[in-house]
Amino acid sequence: MTVSTNLPARTGVLVIGAGEAGVRVATSLREYGYGKPIVLLGDEAHQPYQRPPLSKAFLNGKADHDDLALRTPSFFRQIEVTVYGGHRVVDVEVDSSGAGTATCEGGGTIRFDQLVLATGARARPLPVDGADLDGVCTLRNLDDAEILRERLISSERVVVLGAGYIGLEAAAVTSDRGLKTTVIEREERLLSRVSATPLSNFLIDRHRDWGVEFFLGADVREITGKDGRVAGVRLADGSVLPAELVIAGIGAVPETAVAEKLGLQVRRGIVVDAACRTSHPGVLAAGDCTVQPHPHLQGELIGIESVQNANDQAKVAAATILGIEPVRPPVPWFWSDQREIKLQIAGISNGHDNFIVRGVPGGTDLTVLYYRAGALIAGESVNRPKDFMAVKRALGAGKTIDPDGAADPETPLKELIADRY
Repeated sequence: MTVSTNLPARTGVLVIGAGEAGVRVATSLREYGYGKPIVLLGDEAHQPYQRPPLSKAFLNGKADHDDLALRTPSFFRQIEVTVYGGHRVVDVEVDSSGAGTATCEGGGTIRFDQLVLATGARARPLPVDGADLDGVCTLRNLDDAEILRERLISSERVVVLGAGYIGLEAAAVTSDRGLKTTVIEREERLLSRVSATPLSNFLIDRHRDWGVEFFLGADVREITGKDGRVAGVRLADGSVLPAELVIAGIGAVPETAVAEKLGLQVRRGIVVDAACRTSHPGVLAAGDCTVQPHPHLQGELIGIESVQNANDQAKVAAATILGIEPVRPPVPWFWSDQREIKLQIAGISNGHDNFIVRGVPGGTDLTVLYYRAGALIAGESVNRPKDFMAVKRALGAGKTIDPDGAADPETPLKELIADRY
């Protein structure tokens, strides 16, 4: 990776952001035949890396830095893509075509013919007193994960704030290491914004089996400390949960500062169309920094924070730059590893009006199928990979799964795939 502060005077495509989306834009451009220079500007000093393992294998010490690399420096040299780490863009100007100039912190500038924003997202800040105490950690980037992994060595009691995927994955790691783990969630159940109650109940039961304690419907009022270090978490009812380590996993905020400087439309994230065009048709955006048309709710926007979506949007952005017809995006899919739990999700459940549960009460696996107007729109499977693959296959073919027989966990879902009606 190039770490020099001496930027080239000009490039063909400038990608701001060197994560999953940014790297995929560059590689896709080369695959599609783009021959001009490509520069990626990343604000982190590390070479481009994978984020999903940070809250899983890397945090638990089962993966190291080499395992995280998205691509090797030699790969970037081979395809003639230059990656500059440690370059935070502070200003951008573009003309009506989308060409312009970017200025980095410290004064370096670079002119470009085409701009792609792949700025990702940052950890949502904790809005309570004591959030800046030593021992209060987030888990969004590699630096966060390195600090947290080191902290786990000297901690005995951990409080996790937020029961989303990151919070639950972190809790799975800390409980697996034998640490007393408590999770605080302001909603009344886990994953309430994205999943149905049966999955929430399944996950909380498994975590409780591992010794994790949960406080649901609870608000944090303060992080207490002593001598500058975290000592506990005070809840709205006045109770204090002692802790040497607090992990704040309360969500992410799309990085939109550059987009706002450009005057682009921002509604939580950078608004893009199906071709990844922003409100300036010459400026494209992809990945966690964006919101896009909702697949089920007409006129609404949705942010899809996943590696798969970042890669899919990046391919579309590259195709748009070259004026070629992009391939139809595959079915959105996600995954979460929590100890022996392998949660796999296909489709977008937001907007469902019915769901069907496959599984035996108290069992070790579960599938929830989501429907809208009688048609399958998503599925969540825990330790049922064949169900996941059937849902993904059905959605990819524009088909549904017959709900009448789907509740029987012994009936293979692949046998129930049918045309929509």
